[in-house]
Amino acid sequence: MHQVTQELVISTKRIWTGRIISALPVLLLAFSAIGKISQSAEVLQGMAHYGYAVQFTVPLGILELLVAVIYAIPRTSFFGAILVTGYLGGATATNVRLGDPLFIVPVLVGALAWVGLYLRDTRLHTVIFKVRRAAFE
Repeated sequence: MHQVTQELVISTKRIWTGRIISALPVLLLAFSAIGKISQSAEVLQGMAHYGYAVQFTVPLGILELLVAVIYAIPRTSFFGAILVTGYLGGATATNVRLGDPLFIVPVLVGALAWVGLYLRDTRLHTVIFKVRRAAFE
């Protein structure tokens, strides 16, 4: 049986829109990571507010920076999006536990990561629609 694969062609505007949207989570994560790694007074105060021990500040910052870098590299961006979702899921859970109404911010940043990836990566588009078509066959 011969299987024909079609390469999805996406416009340059869509790719650049995806790149710009993807840059937002990368920049937010990098900015947050730098604050953690440098152990600024505001970040240490925030860590105490969220109930995290100060000794976890730098390791969390390094982890956050690694997640952002893995997401930013095109070859590893899908895996990076999964890691971004997991990291931000922890942030969401922390905010919900404290009753912080801004728990929606990490959710939105995670959504931006996936929307940006969807717009700039044809592989994700192909996988989503292949699964969707298979469900209706």
